[in-house]
Amino acid sequence: MTLYPKLILDALATVRYPGNGKNIVEAEMVADNLRIDGMKVSFSLIFDKPTDPFMKSVVRAAETAIHTYVSNEVEVSIATESKQAARPEPGKMLPQVKNVIAVSSGKGGVGKSTVAANLAVALAKLGYKVGLLDADIFGPSVPKMFQVEDARPYAEQIDGRDLIIPVEKYGLKLLSIGFFVDPEQATLWRGAMASNALKQLVADANWGELDYFVLDTPPGTSDIHLTLLQNLAITGAVIVSTPQEVALADARKGINMYMNDKVNVPILGLVENMAWFTPAELPENKYYLFGKEGTKRLAEELQVPLLGQIPIVQSICENGDKGTPAALDEDSVTGQAFLELAQNVVAQTEKRNAELAPTEIVHTHK
Repeated sequence: MTLYPKLILDALATVRYPGNGKNIVEAEMVADNLRIDGMKVSFSLIFDKPTDPFMKSVVRAAETAIHTYVSNEVEVSIATESKQAARPEPGKMLPQVKNVIAVSSGKGGVGKSTVAANLAVALAKLGYKVGLLDADIFGPSVPKMFQVEDARPYAEQIDGRDLIIPVEKYGLKLLSIGFFVDPEQATLWRGAMASNALKQLVADANWGELDYFVLDTPPGTSDIHLTLLQNLAITGAVIVSTPQEVALADARKGINMYMNDKVNVPILGLVENMAWFTPAELPENKYYLFGKEGTKRLAEELQVPLLGQIPIVQSICENGDKGTPAALDEDSVTGQAFLELAQNVVAQTEKRNAELAPTEIVHTHK
């Protein structure tokens, strides 16, 4: 029996691609590298993305079609190609990013997102290239805090991949899951869906060259944290707490997660948020509403730096709600506190990079 291209293509025309119902020849999925050598046939099938869910089944169906309509004797070799270049592998997703900083808290309500947003703004004011990713999948607050709730990021093709272009505001690059979901609706996602969305925001976005990539992580410890740790080599964690005992107990859990033997992410230090209340008209006065210096004592006990103490000032909440982070105003009490925090984070990051090996991603063994 003599094999020739039309025979093979006619057999392949019986295979339909489930994504659009067209046969794979008509859909131009058969590459023009068809080779016939006696009873050996080799060619490639082209898919839109390297992660195409139908890839394996279509390859199997193409092989079966040749055996059925041509001959069982044919040795078939099918390679796969994709129009879109593959996503970088875990641990290499952000090749141009120097430092990845996770801002974390053991519990909600301690102002972690406020600290993450203002830390990012203050780092940018110090002249660094900064990206901020709102990884708090179930309670995204970055769109509101930066007054970009109407932003709808688009994708551009760069180096053969469709990459999301981050929103730019106050000299920062921003992305949040909040840009892609209806703010009026509760986000009901299973863990795997949330993790996949997060991976897209990290790996399928054009973050470019950054000195600091700040992650606003969800409160507590969850599979979102595991996704981040499995995909990103986190340089260090900044733990946010308020001074009262119940918050400190939860802060310990967050610290333990990063210090776990399998995780090994260095703790850059702690931030005491809502450290005291200062009325705007009496800037010298300090009222310790939640206890005094609890986070400072925890930092001493764990032998990690206290990176900053952020007071409560009426304007800090107003600024967050208005979309003008407090760190923008260097002359204010809170602006000063956030600038000092950013300087301390830079100092601790540089110290960590000088003294410790780069962080490895967490490998899970199935």
